[in-house]
Formats: sequence, structure tokens, C-alpha cells
Amino acid sequence: MVVRGRLWRVSNPALKENERQDLVTALMNARRAVKQAQGEPSATTMARQSVDAAKVALGERGPVWWEDGAPDCNRKLAKNTPYRGWFEKLEASP
Repeated sequence: MVVRGRLWRVSNPALKENERQDLVTALMNARRAVKQAQGEPSATTMARQSVDAAKVALGERGPVWWEDGAPDCNRKLAKNTPYRGWFEKLEASP
């Protein structure tokens, strides 16, 4: 997925829908916990760890879930990756 010219991983499409939904729910709960923990360093740390764990389980962080050997260009500008040509065509399309 591309957001403002930057590549971002998407969730692992091999996840079963109910598993993916459970992980998304856990991620949203963890994000709310981060907001509620403001000003409490230990609670903030624990909440951020929960966010990270959910994102790893979804496949948005951590080891890559694809098996074709393509590089992990997460968070990199598309124009600075092997996907530059694809991105330029994407931008040029109406």
C-alpha cells in the first residue's frame, strides 16, 4: 500500500477472516490503551508493546509473510525502491 509516496505493508492475506478481525480488534484496543496511558511511562510502554505485538501478528511488522523473495521496503519512499517504475505508472494513471 502507498500512502503519500511511502510504501506500507498490508496485513497477511493468508490470515483467516475471523483471526484477522480478532487481531484488528486487539490492535484497536491497544491503540486506545496507548492514548489512555499518557503520562504513565510504564503503562505507555506496555500499551505500545501490545500495539507492536498485534501488528506483528497481522504481518504489518516483523518477519515478512510473502515467500517470493521480494525485499521488505516498508516505510520507504516508493521512488527509492525497486518498485519505482510501478509507482510512477500508478501516479500517472487517472
